[in-house]
Amino acid sequence: MTDGPFDERDAAMSELLGIRSSIDNIDAALIHLLAERFKFTQQVGRLKAEHGLPPSDPDRERRQIARLRALAIDAHLDPAFAEKWFNFVVAEVIQHHEELANGSGSGASGEL
Repeated sequence: MTDGPFDERDAAMSELLGIRSSIDNIDAALIHLLAERFKFTQQVGRLKAEHGLPPSDPDRERRQIARLRALAIDAHLDPAFAEKWFNFVVAEVIQHHEELANGSGSGASGEL
């Protein structure tokens, strides 16, 4: 005779492991997507540095925030979270663009 609560707990733990595996796969995909994104932003940073363009583009940032907030709403994601994520990425991008403009960095990150 099996004890019901233990069987249910084992089933729950098995399901939990499967869900966590999916989360791990998504995290890996996000890292690869961010790496691809920053490859392009490096190109933008080099172009800006070569042509004396400013490291940041506030008009583009505003448009991107509006676009990403709308996408977040459509995806049932908190738009404030999407904006926080974007602002975090933009800060990193601008830092690297400034380093490129000053000739002091490799531009490991990049553009919006």
